[in-house]
Amino acid sequence: MDLTQLEMFNAVAETGSISAAAAKVHRVPSNLTTRIKQLEADLGVDLFIRENQRLRLAPAGHSFLSYSKRILALVDEARMAVSGDEPHGFLMLGSLESTAAVRIPGILALFNQRFPKIQLSLATGPSGDQIDGVLDGRLSAAFVDGPVMHPSLEGISVYEEEMVIVAPAGHVMITDARQVSEASIYAFRANCSYRRHFESWFHSQQSAPGKIHEMESYHGMLACVIAGAGIALMPRSMLESMPGSHQVSTSALPEEWRFLNTWLIWRRGAKTRQLDAFIGLLEQTP
Repeated sequence: MDLTQLEMFNAVAETGSISAAAAKVHRVPSNLTTRIKQLEADLGVDLFIRENQRLRLAPAGHSFLSYSKRILALVDEARMAVSGDEPHGFLMLGSLESTAAVRIPGILALFNQRFPKIQLSLATGPSGDQIDGVLDGRLSAAFVDGPVMHPSLEGISVYEEEMVIVAPAGHVMITDARQVSEASIYAFRANCSYRRHFESWFHSQQSAPGKIHEMESYHGMLACVIAGAGIALMPRSMLESMPGSHQVSTSALPEEWRFLNTWLIWRRGAKTRQLDAFIGLLEQTP
């Protein structure tokens, strides 16, 4: 096994195609096919499931991909350390949508200015998706609702969010879940930590929401609430950033449910030089 094989494996895993991967790493397809088969023979497992002209990762391939990415990242970091160069390479961040919209635009812009050689990418989605992305190596780090108690992860608390119940204009102040029992709620998919928090608040008061409508954005949630179709839970900072926020009423959750902390997490023992640079800047920025 060598670094070239790992680069080829990563390219095939990302593209799902020998020809596309060959173009990405500037090799002929036959060479890639041979080297991937050699890698599988060396490991004694099939890394890919071959279907017609496409390849998708086998279970062993998914496990191997996270290690392959970490090995190549460490090699890149070692080269930078001995050369004395400023950080370069890739930093793949994940984030909650609200954090990406409200909390980090400034830090991302500053990071791009300070470290122009680092290629920064950002993916947004529910906490569950972001945690999975960090665990399987697709993401270098992610902003999620925390703390995250997982033996393979570590992180730091970075923001405190006040969660508010958003209801149609003129709605009475909501102080008890039984006031809105059976009300329709608008939320992200089931792996969203904010949605689970809202449902847990209902259950803590022996109540339950009505139909849960899964949405793709806070703007969609807000539009439905403005139309009088139900209620939603979102960070106050996110609500106040959106047009139309004045067209709804808000209620604070009880104190023990009111605040949630946003954490930046990464794989334990896998903090790269690029991530160190980002964290350093994050800690310097109010």
